[in-house]
Amino acid sequence: MATVRHAHTVWQGDLLKGSGVVTLDSSGLGSYDVSWPARTEEPNGKTSPEELIAAAHSSCFSMAFSNILAKAGNTPTRLETKADVTFQPGEGITGVHLTVEGDVPGLTPDRFQELAEDAKKNCPVSQALTGTTITLTAKLI
Repeated sequence: MATVRHAHTVWQGDLLKGSGVVTLDSSGLGSYDVSWPARTEEPNGKTSPEELIAAAHSSCFSMAFSNILAKAGNTPTRLETKADVTFQPGEGITGVHLTVEGDVPGLTPDRFQELAEDAKKNCPVSQALTGTTITLTAKLI
């Protein structure tokens, strides 16, 4: 069964001087201020579409990777994934770099890398971002 999640944004003003509030409707976890300066300069307590994509990508990758590892017979003890989303004004999102460190008993570093690449390629957020270059650093700890 398909699921649909909801968020909405209320924006006031023009792009450069305006601001908005994005609300996570499905979870009810909160509302977050957004602005162009928070996207292109310092966040100053506000979020951006890129930060929200980074959150989505790091969590999706972690779920996909944990599933791939378990199916391969190596359930992870712990995975820590960071997603760095690069935004270039005038060009858009130009890349995502995933960094994962994992504690996975019984797994070799080469196999860890191989399965991490599989997760990078096949997690649903990676697939949604196919027009963007996605790179990966994977380290078995």
